Amino acid sequence: MTRTERPEGVEVTRTLYRNARFFTAADDAQWAEAVVVEDGTFVFVGAEADAPASDAVVDLDGRAVVPGFTDAHTHLLMMGSALGQVGLTDARTLEEIQERLRAARAQADGELYGRGWLFDAIEGGQPTAAMIDAAVSDIPVFLDANDYHSCWVNSAALARLGISRDTPDPIGGRIERDAAGDATGMLYETAAQQFAWTHRDATTTDAQRDADVERVVAAYLESGVTGAVDMAFDELGLAALGRAAARGALPLRIDAHWFVANTGDDAANLAQVARAAELDAAPQAGVRVRGIKLVLDGTIDACTAAMKNPYADGSNADAIWPAERLFPVVAAADAAGLQIAMHAIGDAASTLALDAIEHAVAQNGDRPRRHRIEHLEYAAPGTAERMARLGVTASMQPVHADPAIFANWAAQLGDDRVDRAFAWPEYEDAGALLAFSTDAPTAPHEALANMYVAATRASALDPSAPAVHPQFALPLERAIAHATRDAAASVGDGAWRGTIAVGQAADFAVLDVDPFADGAASLLEAHVVLTVIAGEEEYSAAE
Repeated sequence: MTRTERPEGVEVTRTLYRNARFFTAADDAQWAEAVVVEDGTFVFVGAEADAPASDAVVDLDGRAVVPGFTDAHTHLLMMGSALGQVGLTDARTLEEIQERLRAARAQADGELYGRGWLFDAIEGGQPTAAMIDAAVSDIPVFLDANDYHSCWVNSAALARLGISRDTPDPIGGRIERDAAGDATGMLYETAAQQFAWTHRDATTTDAQRDADVERVVAAYLESGVTGAVDMAFDELGLAALGRAAARGALPLRIDAHWFVANTGDDAANLAQVARAAELDAAPQAGVRVRGIKLVLDGTIDACTAAMKNPYADGSNADAIWPAERLFPVVAAADAAGLQIAMHAIGDAASTLALDAIEHAVAQNGDRPRRHRIEHLEYAAPGTAERMARLGVTASMQPVHADPAIFANWAAQLGDDRVDRAFAWPEYEDAGALLAFSTDAPTAPHEALANMYVAATRASALDPSAPAVHPQFALPLERAIAHATRDAAASVGDGAWRGTIAVGQAADFAVLDVDPFADGAASLLEAHVVLTVIAGEEEYSAAE
């Protein structure tokens, strides 16, 4: 438990935090035993004996302290909504999924939402509406897959969405159909977005979105997260965060990338870029819109990621953005000074992303830029070196490599490509900036569990599962630096936040264990006891 000493009647302008092990994530000195905070900034970091006089003293009881985590790829409103939905990630059979839906039906108000189910929980990996109908048939049911790139619905939901055998597939998406041409209940990629998600957005009230934001803020602060980067931002999110900021309920540092969809029309696509540039140029309440987000492909689990070579079943998937539509958008965003984030899970997609960036560089010339590729679950050899040359950030999510959810991923590739899954050290070795995040709600948002997977390649979801590819595990200090220092640097903030160093923002988290001394396994039982942002104690477990 922390103890604070504040002399009565003295205005506190300078606070000493002492009796702790501070992991600074700084290059010059990684450890300190005391810090002093003034005006939201670290003014001293070092040995307690050298600390300047302070107005207040906080004794941290010998605990470990780390810089505040920045979740460099997340989805804020979706995460807030997911925290209130039926959780299905640990449901390992169809029967268990059905039982949870039956139990949730009594509390559902007109429609039922669930999230996180895994393809390998369904025998044959082919979910159908009839499977949900067997549990809940009288109201629409919408179940987002764990990767949030497909949505499984029941017959009532298909009817509510107006999907029939005559409904065409949208660009970059697929309505799964049976031999007779009727929809089976699976919506892949943009079909999930344009039907299920559009319906969800239209039926969600502002009050519900406000509650979603409050859940996200509380969950992140409890996890030691001090900043987040929303990677599919839109007008609804802009309004919700603006309302939260207006009522003083948004202490997190929020950046965002405006979602740009491929409409098939260059003018319409470029209009979305122009909107992002407009938001970037004008300060927005509660959020900085820093760039655009493009989804180039799907996921390996659903066989919708764009691969250079086919999947184990002989299938393959095209990119959602063909080069002729992608290149103009990337060039325009680059010219506008926007940061471009491209979702690319398969090696064909990440190659396409880098081709588009090279085209933009050739067209726009030398200028400051720090673009990024999201996920990179399987990238061709040499990708990391190419990214380093172009100054492109590798934005990756350790929790996506959790062994408890890896079997289906590996089965879809079925060859030696599996041996280079989530190869984080390749990016370090090449000199590319590597930023860690969670992509919540596609994975748990907790920062400490994320660091456990990064440092062990073992499972935070099922600790009994053996580690997969332990040769790609990173030392804990490096893993945390990628989730703090480098995650802040990924949005251009490295000069003023992300480390515990003089002149940096006083954003940090205090843990109830010392994983550096006790080992990464202690992270599975660890909790954050204090989260500080700009010198303000925004979360305390004691309270």
